[in-house]
Amino acid sequence: MVSSTNKIIVEVPHRISGFFEIVDKENGIPIDNPQKIGSRGAGFNVSGVGKTAISYQKLERDEESRCTIYINEDKLDKKAETTYFIFDYIKNLIKYPIKVKIEHTFDLPVGCGYGASGSGALGTIFGLNKLLNLGLTNFESGRIAHIAEVVNKTGLGTVCGQLGRGLCVLKEPGYPCNYERLQSPNDILVLCGTFGTIQTKSILSDEKLSSKIKEAGKLALDKLLLEPHYENFIKISFQFVEDTNIMEILDLNKTKELLNDLFKSDIIGASMNQLGRSVYAFCKKGKENESNEIFNTYKPDIKTFNLTINNQKTINFKEK
Repeated sequence: MVSSTNKIIVEVPHRISGFFEIVDKENGIPIDNPQKIGSRGAGFNVSGVGKTAISYQKLERDEESRCTIYINEDKLDKKAETTYFIFDYIKNLIKYPIKVKIEHTFDLPVGCGYGASGSGALGTIFGLNKLLNLGLTNFESGRIAHIAEVVNKTGLGTVCGQLGRGLCVLKEPGYPCNYERLQSPNDILVLCGTFGTIQTKSILSDEKLSSKIKEAGKLALDKLLLEPHYENFIKISFQFVEDTNIMEILDLNKTKELLNDLFKSDIIGASMNQLGRSVYAFCKKGKENESNEIFNTYKPDIKTFNLTINNQKTINFKEK
């Protein structure tokens, strides 16, 4: 084994999706090309980030490339399907065998509607590209991340939303990304509470719920484009939750109860993360105490986070 080791760390923001319309068919016919599958909708990057640390060693010529993958210190390897898909893709782009270690650590809970899979996918491909000098353009790296999410059913539009930065609307599905950014004031806090996970794959594979999401998502997008404003975004996002009956279908009673309580406080609006047993609320800085007290009444069943909308660049390298 060759002993040289190199390492890079990539930080990518978490993202909360407010509503989405699944686009996996064209004229009723399933779309085969994963690049063209995706979603329309809207959401926003937040101040919490996912960190992807990648290190590698060159192997002897007769060895096979291999990869170990950790998520929040749990060793998952091939079970981390989206990340492994990207490794499997890029190993064909290099001329020598390598041993790669990929470690994802996330500020916010995985599987709870904070775009961890998109953050990890972008961190993986941009990190591997820079570390291994693969020569991929930013456009191509984004494409690979999007396809990895779609193929493994861990996301549809998260990658494009994260690349869009801030609060943005995904106007068309698939890749290349077609988004429009909305202005959001600097004095907005995003208060979040999480009861647990929802497997995105299970939702995207459920025909009945998928059909409701398509119908409600299209209606929500049309309404937001008529009045593209952050206050309208969160109002429409909650209407989407009601129109899909997602809380009733998934028996999210505590999520529903928390939202009802929050609407009695001094907030701009609140809704459910897509997709997770999580709730977020927009409120003005200085007016968060009452809402935080409401979140705290659900402890110890809930984990809470005080965040902001992140308008900064998406891909942030930290070399070691």
